[in-house]
Amino acid sequence: MASDQPRFKRILLKLSGEAGVGGENFGIDPKTLAAVSEEIAQVVQAGIQVCVVVGGGNIFRGAALAEAGMERASADYMGMLATVMNALALQASLEKAGVFTRVQSAIPMEAVCEPYIRRRALRHLEKGRVVIFAAGLGAPFFTTDTPAALRSAEMGCDALLKGTSVDGVYSADPKKDPTATRYETLSYHEVLSKNLKVMDASAVSLMRENHIPIIVFNIRERGNLLKVVKGEGVFTTIA
Repeated sequence: MASDQPRFKRILLKLSGEAGVGGENFGIDPKTLAAVSEEIAQVVQAGIQVCVVVGGGNIFRGAALAEAGMERASADYMGMLATVMNALALQASLEKAGVFTRVQSAIPMEAVCEPYIRRRALRHLEKGRVVIFAAGLGAPFFTTDTPAALRSAEMGCDALLKGTSVDGVYSADPKKDPTATRYETLSYHEVLSKNLKVMDASAVSLMRENHIPIIVFNIRERGNLLKVVKGEGVFTTIA
């Protein structure tokens, strides 16, 4: 039900590298970066605490290189470093938009960002700063879905919002299958049993155990993030 008041006090926003900073092309796209920063700024101005996990697929895909023969652990560490680059780009863009931001990395690199410290991250959120979590879990063999789920639980978030290029979860890829239907709501069990590929199974299970809803929406539609946290617009809720 729509409301002028936000439904959530604290959210974690999960972005792919492409949806968050990359646009349609390889690398970092300034227009995409600025648009996403404006979306986040609107939500912060509404009094909602925001933390972010951004992927690195616009710069490097560890899984693809592993399939081509590179050792999986090395490929995954390279992917984690790509997420740090994206996090720093998003931080610079957010601060240009007037939003105080901190980057915390699961792989310590004090010259460019803070190490991940849970209590420090919570303090930043309480002070109204956006916290961007980079470098995944700091361990290989995980996509950024799992750290997004874990950080949302650690931070006590009310919801995990997954920003994508479509307006929810569909029965099939709507870009390939015109008969695909959109789900309004799903249970965690349905996502896993139907193999809907919303997030990794380990991430969905972690969200189920901690009773944190997953909301899938289109981040590319201007003003949509604020609409979704108010219960407006089009999205799919998994709970």
